[in-house]
Amino acid sequence: MTKKKTPAELRSARWFAPDDLRAFGHRSRAMQMGYAPEDWVGRPVIAILNTWSDAQPCHMHFKSRVEDVKRGILQAGGFPMELPALSLSESFLKPTTMLYRNLLAMDAEELLRGHPVDGVVLMGGCDKTTPALLLGAISAGLPAIYLPAGPMLRGNWKGKVLGSGSDAWKYWDERRAGKISDSDWVDVEAGIARSYGTCMTMGTAATMMAMAETLGMTLPGASSIPAADANHIRMASETGRRIVDMVWEDLTPRKILSHDAFLNAITVAMAVGCSTNAIIHLIALARRAGQDIGLDDFERASRKVPVIANIRPSGDKYLMEDFFYAGGLPALMAQICGHLHVDALTVTGKTLGENIEGAETYNDDVIRPVKNPIYAEGALAVLRGNLAPDGCVIKPSACEPRFLKHTGPALVFDDYPAMKEAIDRDDLDVTADHVLVLRNAGPQGGPGMPEWGMLPIPKKLVKQGVRDMVRLSDARMSGTSYGACILHVSPESYIGGPLALLRTGDMISLDVDKRTLDMNVSDEELARRRAAWKKPEPRYERGYGWMFTRHIKQANDGCDFDFLETSFGAPVGEPSIY
Repeated sequence: MTKKKTPAELRSARWFAPDDLRAFGHRSRAMQMGYAPEDWVGRPVIAILNTWSDAQPCHMHFKSRVEDVKRGILQAGGFPMELPALSLSESFLKPTTMLYRNLLAMDAEELLRGHPVDGVVLMGGCDKTTPALLLGAISAGLPAIYLPAGPMLRGNWKGKVLGSGSDAWKYWDERRAGKISDSDWVDVEAGIARSYGTCMTMGTAATMMAMAETLGMTLPGASSIPAADANHIRMASETGRRIVDMVWEDLTPRKILSHDAFLNAITVAMAVGCSTNAIIHLIALARRAGQDIGLDDFERASRKVPVIANIRPSGDKYLMEDFFYAGGLPALMAQICGHLHVDALTVTGKTLGENIEGAETYNDDVIRPVKNPIYAEGALAVLRGNLAPDGCVIKPSACEPRFLKHTGPALVFDDYPAMKEAIDRDDLDVTADHVLVLRNAGPQGGPGMPEWGMLPIPKKLVKQGVRDMVRLSDARMSGTSYGACILHVSPESYIGGPLALLRTGDMISLDVDKRTLDMNVSDEELARRRAAWKKPEPRYERGYGWMFTRHIKQANDGCDFDFLETSFGAPVGEPSIY
């Protein structure tokens, strides 16, 4: 470690060091909590942003894991300060956690800016907590390291391995088809999530923890460790030790999150069979870091980087626990190192190439060689056309190949309740060739762009054995989902995007190879429909939702608030202390 700071230059010294009445108050209140000057003098104060809550099953272990982080901080000569942060439970928070991702980002940024801290350990894992904490830390600008919650253990039901989300959708359709009893369904509920930790499929949680590691913001291999594994405890303490050194080294996110780091993240996202949500979050993170990243970067990567992680839902057999045993993310990155910028800096103070040097794969069916991928192109494809002039996304690695080129009539629903009411009707006028469409479910229309994009297969078709069909929306989809779902249609219908002009019966043409999505409607007819379109009533008239709908950007721009992007105004300075 090369120290670039002296104790007098620590940010926390502004609070504790001066010989004035205000600093007297800071010191006396610290002593009120039982601390002595020896606890903080000359020591970096390390914030621990902990997203634990009683409503957050993915982070149940954080209540104790924070003590492991504190132990590491103390061992390295730092002073830990736990700061509870907003917890965004994907399971319980409604209408959608995406509505509050930016609120947690603001929470994190202001907690760090307003308190006497020199560096931070970010504790997250459940879908939106990873990008939100990183967004806030980037804007705060202090040395930061991410501690991923880790995936839960494999699920089990009657000897069958269950995967989060993916098997919920699968067996729900079987129940709708009358093939699973109520008693069996209760057993599935009990068996699919049997330890603390995040979803153990390659859903959004696992994807974004992998993205944090690839960006260089975690210790090597940290994102793959199962939450219930003792390695996770040791990783937590090591994270605490490392952040103290990072403060002395003045190693901040801006020095790590280069343009190359984001290209690496996109590359790895393709190789792991990532969640479609990765696009939105990585674009937002890049723009906070002042890097020009957009949909075209994902499209370029999708053409050259194959999916080599045989993890559900893109894969057909394995889960994150298997991925860890097979070598985890370092092993996967070693397989595709020819596609990576290996000189990118990481929180270790070393490069990505140094971190993955010597990484081995222990099961080449879980982490495939590049010459034997599970899908020859990347996990995601960006489509454009008169239905989505600003782009939309599909996950071709997780849908039936026959739908990669498809033309069919639209069956349009204007909101989720209307779709839910109709979808189980035996007299619904629908065939397997139809394209199910849900609109008014985007960033403003949802509101908050809920995970409604995996529209259920109509019950009459489920009974006929249909398990996939083309579905289209301006919503998002759970990363644990699968199927021919076209998502993130931009601009969204609620603000007058072309999706608002689509009508039931219009023919829609999809061609993944050509990256096109169009409604086969003439420009003249669309102009007539545009003239008749009426703007919907506002979703909110007060509060956070009111602010959200006035400042949220579209999916292709990362759904950040316009006033939080780096390009919006001068950087915020240090708080005044008087």
